[in-house]
Amino acid sequence: MKEKPTALPADDRPFDYTPIHTWELPDTPLRDKNIAAQAWLEAPKELLTSGDDLGSVKIAYKRRIGNWLLWRAGPARHSDARYTAVSLDDEQAICTFRLFPDGTGNGIGGDGKKHENFRTWKISLKNC
Repeated sequence: MKEKPTALPADDRPFDYTPIHTWELPDTPLRDKNIAAQAWLEAPKELLTSGDDLGSVKIAYKRRIGNWLLWRAGPARHSDARYTAVSLDDEQAICTFRLFPDGTGNGIGGDGKKHENFRTWKISLKNC
């Protein structure tokens, strides 16, 4: 029986730069590593540059939400970060949510509306 990998805190997980296609990205979060945005062969430029204004940050794949792939540029907590959702349709629509060190944030969801709560932003992705 295959042993489950040990779960590591998000910011302690090593980055995996092995090339990967969209259909190979897992539905749920990985607990032992981060898949780097640069490894995603179909990655749009908007994703690859989503952390440019945040300093020297890496962009990690998080999970699928409905018809969207969720990525995070920057640390998981108490810092500047940006979540970027890329739709799986041919146009690869992009929605972003900016998180600030104090825990506040804002972004435009999949419903086209402004959200100040990360949870409601994610729900908007799932529901569209």
